Amino acid sequence: MSRTVSVDNSCKNIEDKYRVLLDINNAIISDLNLEDLLLKLAAKLKEIFFYDISTITVYDPEKNKLIMTAFGKLIGANALAPGTELTLNGSHAGWVFKNKKPLIVNDLSKKKRFKFDKTLYKEGVRSYVVVPLTAMDSTIGTLHLGSMSPGTFKNVDKEFLLLISKQIALAINNANSLKEIEDLKEKIEGENVYLQEEIKLEHNFEEIVGKSSKLRSVFKQIELVAKTDSTVLIRGETGTGKELIARAIHNLSKRKDRPLIKVNCPAIPSGLIESELFGHEKGAFTTALTEKIGKFELADCGTIFLDELGDLPLDAQAKLLRVIQEREFERVGGNKSIKVDVRIIAATNRSLEEAVSEGKFRSDLFFRLNVFPINIPPLRERKEDILLLAKYFIQKYMNKLGKNLKSVSGSTLKVLADYRWPGNIRELENIIERAVILSTNEKLNIPKNLIGINISPAENYQKLDDIERNHIIQILNETFWKINGEKGAANILGINPNTLRSRMEKLGIKKTDINK
Repeated sequence: MSRTVSVDNSCKNIEDKYRVLLDINNAIISDLNLEDLLLKLAAKLKEIFFYDISTITVYDPEKNKLIMTAFGKLIGANALAPGTELTLNGSHAGWVFKNKKPLIVNDLSKKKRFKFDKTLYKEGVRSYVVVPLTAMDSTIGTLHLGSMSPGTFKNVDKEFLLLISKQIALAINNANSLKEIEDLKEKIEGENVYLQEEIKLEHNFEEIVGKSSKLRSVFKQIELVAKTDSTVLIRGETGTGKELIARAIHNLSKRKDRPLIKVNCPAIPSGLIESELFGHEKGAFTTALTEKIGKFELADCGTIFLDELGDLPLDAQAKLLRVIQEREFERVGGNKSIKVDVRIIAATNRSLEEAVSEGKFRSDLFFRLNVFPINIPPLRERKEDILLLAKYFIQKYMNKLGKNLKSVSGSTLKVLADYRWPGNIRELENIIERAVILSTNEKLNIPKNLIGINISPAENYQKLDDIERNHIIQILNETFWKINGEKGAANILGINPNTLRSRMEKLGIKKTDINK
């Protein structure tokens, strides 16, 4: 049968119409894969309409354009290839989308109403019909049938074609909703896996312990910057508690109910850094058997903590710079831009200024990160915090190891206070843990070989309660026995005023202890 004006596209057989409609509905119910479903729908449409080319467009609100999507087998007409973008002005699809009405052109050789008509004509299209794809009163795109012969759609049953287009629109909507649900499920599962791993990794300490002036200065900086979304660069030696500072900033911010995602940059193999940070599409590389959500996507609406980012290679630094500037990226192997709302906190134990001068770190990235630097003092510059930390860790490992230590050697306290702690808080915690393990009675003593310092054999043990009592009295003396308020002893000690009064009563602290 020749494809000419005499072709009957009216679809008068009512049985054929409803059989195809039923088949389309069954296909929508049974096939959730959009690509396979559209191929099936196109084949069904072919049973009752004569056409050479079929395609659909889907509206992209970010681009404000209609994007061509595969619908059946495309023969010729490269202008209708999947991925082709059509503007709302100057295209037949744009007119149908905006006016929500069908458009039939029976002879392109006589009149080319739209700029895009010229392109179609060059590729052999002589007639076409376009109908809107409408689902739940919302137009999401257009359905196109094209012919290499003029007059093919002169008698087309527009009402039935509109009915089918509504089913196709519903199928696209359902598939997109399912994809959104699957993406959300994958993201939630990714967050859960990450959080479960975080739970397994016991944090170095539950709260920041200390009262030194340098640490108080850090506290003030945390309070100032936590309320903003500004990028923070935490600088300090290894073991000074940079992660704890990052957690404090996150927990005091408006993002505290969203995840804090930690990335240990040196621990990621160089070939997997992009995949770890930005995720990858299935098949992006040999071992990419499934789609993976990256750390930046997991941190959306929350905070990402880039620990020791000074070790990132230069190519990864360039991609990180783009995310900081534009808040968007593509997964490895993907071409879709993913936008994220992420607060960035970075940490380093290196001199990034030196790394920049050596060509190992990008200067533009450094300036983007160094918006609000916080310098964490090493433990040797916080001597007044050493015994507080020691007491904290003693209590922690007594509870963890089921031990009941009632006193600490005075010589041990002196050694702890005098040692320079090159490994900072982490080293102090490790030594206390080992000392608690090695303790065979109710007295804590640190063996000579534990930190390589000679300890006096003289035993001058001090009870833990005495250590706490003396510390509270010291703070009360410094605050002139003021308990409440910002400059009160309770605030400095980081406890509730009523809790402090209770401890004072239990430890027998009275104002007569002034200056003791």
